[in-house]
Amino acid sequence: MTKKKLLGPKARALVARDQVVVSPSYPRAYNFVMDHGKGSEVFDVDGNRYLDFAAGIAVASTGHSHPQVVKAIQEQAEKFIHISSDFYHENWVELSEKLDDIAPFKEDAGIFLTNSGTEAVEAAIKLARFHTGGSQFIGFLGAFHGRTMGSLAFTASKSLYRQDFFPMMNGVIHVPYPDDYRPLLATRPGEDYGQAIVRYIEEQIIGRIAPADNIAGILIEPIQGEGGYIVPTPGFFPALRDLCDRHDILLIVDEVQSGMGRTGKWWAIEHFGVEPDIICAAKGIASGVPLGAMIARQSVMDWPKGAHGNTYGGNPLACAAALATIDLIENGFMQNAVEMGQYTMDALEEIQMRHPSIGQVRGKGLMIGVDFVKDRETHEPDGDLRAQVEQLGFEHGLLLLGCGKSTIRFSPPLNISKTELDEGLQIFDELVGQAEQG
Repeated sequence: MTKKKLLGPKARALVARDQVVVSPSYPRAYNFVMDHGKGSEVFDVDGNRYLDFAAGIAVASTGHSHPQVVKAIQEQAEKFIHISSDFYHENWVELSEKLDDIAPFKEDAGIFLTNSGTEAVEAAIKLARFHTGGSQFIGFLGAFHGRTMGSLAFTASKSLYRQDFFPMMNGVIHVPYPDDYRPLLATRPGEDYGQAIVRYIEEQIIGRIAPADNIAGILIEPIQGEGGYIVPTPGFFPALRDLCDRHDILLIVDEVQSGMGRTGKWWAIEHFGVEPDIICAAKGIASGVPLGAMIARQSVMDWPKGAHGNTYGGNPLACAAALATIDLIENGFMQNAVEMGQYTMDALEEIQMRHPSIGQVRGKGLMIGVDFVKDRETHEPDGDLRAQVEQLGFEHGLLLLGCGKSTIRFSPPLNISKTELDEGLQIFDELVGQAEQG
């Protein structure tokens, strides 16, 4: 491996300027200063090349500056850039029709377009309260749904996100996520750990804290993102869907990170054989142009004109980018996520055999987490070693991002090639060895 010349003169100057004027609240991973990118390759302002295995937190789904997406943006920009949500335009309607087509439920969908994932979650919260008349919600420990005040009430991955922002929006009760690698609840004989979580919700939350007819919805990530790329147990979602049906509670899935083909299906929830009532989407939906969507069953989206809105809803540039993105995902990139995802899982499991610090490899498609531990028997997380791996990756030309207490996420562009994966996996294998040696 060749070590990069980190923080060259151009990067150093830009970082210094940033620190003067940009909010210190941004949690920068390391001092990468991007100049340009193509596909899964990115280059800093001093000419260093990197492989991007983070894709801007799973946002650059079609790779950096895909020609088809760039062309769609350019053509739309020549027509008009903004008209406001008081009026209509074709791209907005066409994108909404496409999202209706790919929605993971049989019923027709209603679409509310937003500027981000957290706005999509806010819209879902409001719609759920309006539609059901309930005021209470159930969320999950380890969840990340955004940092605006409504979504922040559900976010429970780091206490830092909430520090000095209390009181939260009221009405959110948190329960354990169905993580059988580090379970918090005891199971009964023959019981799937996810089923134990649902039993806990019914017996302890509904039975002791919040009556079912007061609960508007249950908000959950089908695969937990910021919390550690955790995949639920097989029995969880069928049991949760049954609970929601029996008590007339809306099942709201946050697919901001896991949706848009990332897991090898349009939506991660499709891996579990249940249909949600509301979906929140963003990140990979428009290849990096800010866009989100709240997608609900038509029977649920029954609020009246003026109940919710936004100035930039259905932004023409974002819709054009999203239509090009969806076309690319549909016509090859989602299948590539299936094939390259399995290839990456197999390679990482082989790497795991050589490194005792890797406790678990988990994921679906190109949403894969590598969990580092101090002890494979106890599953005690090793956040320090994870941080070393992340930093060493930057030093050796591989952009990685952590999540959870001790996980590195693998979320490259959906069109990444086997050659690029091989190069990145070899670097990863070597740098894990370096980190283990201290």
